[in-house]
Amino acid sequence: MNLVPRRGRIVAYDASENVSECVSRAFCAVERYGFSESAAWQIRNLRFAEGSSHWEIWRAGALWATMQMGLAGEHNVLNATAAAALAHGQGISCAAIQRALASFRSVKRRLEVRAVVDGVTIIDDFAHHPTAIRETLRALRSAYPQSRLWAVLEPRSNTLRRKVLANDLVASLCHADQVVLAGVYQQSRIPEAERLHPDEVVAGINQAGTPAELCADVNTILNSMVPRLRAGDVVAILSNGGFDGIYEKLPARLHERGNQR
Repeated sequence: MNLVPRRGRIVAYDASENVSECVSRAFCAVERYGFSESAAWQIRNLRFAEGSSHWEIWRAGALWATMQMGLAGEHNVLNATAAAALAHGQGISCAAIQRALASFRSVKRRLEVRAVVDGVTIIDDFAHHPTAIRETLRALRSAYPQSRLWAVLEPRSNTLRRKVLANDLVASLCHADQVVLAGVYQQSRIPEAERLHPDEVVAGINQAGTPAELCADVNTILNSMVPRLRAGDVVAILSNGGFDGIYEKLPARLHERGNQR
């Protein structure tokens, strides 16, 4: 932080002890954003509707702007507010910031709707660690509050293939209504003492009260899930890889099921 020159400016989240510790070393101006009363860029009156977010940004006790964005999730609103603060500091008008956020459509593999088949919505998200999984599932819960939410996870990243964050992973996946865990991708490449044990993760999720199962491969996942999926369900497929084509195979199986009725 102390590498930022005195003429610079830092916009920092206001609800993290780690962030607070880091910015305490800054020589430049620091502006905090978040939900607290003390935030320089305070988020108020946040609501989600039909997959979009609506909120107000307040500064010095006065309304600065009303914002809307076609993405749900508290983390997306926080990121957008930080971007608005940074843009304002570069002389971009409030109206231009509002238009930019209203037209923003996110990026590939971040809460991306891949298909809606037979009333089942299939979401692709590049979730690669427990915090990302938690925020993805929280965002989907806010976007689809009446839906049964499935989390289908492939432990593929270097983080998820290791057991160091196993307890965090259990807590994150418990934000879903149903959990399906695939086998660990290329587990043999991880030192044995460091490996994630997916059976223990599944046991922890079940013990916490969320139904979970371990399936060795995609075909086993599809055979288990497809007969149980119903209209209104949302399936979040969480992987930072191709997941053996599940993004195409699941819609195909649902189409096949529909044609057989």
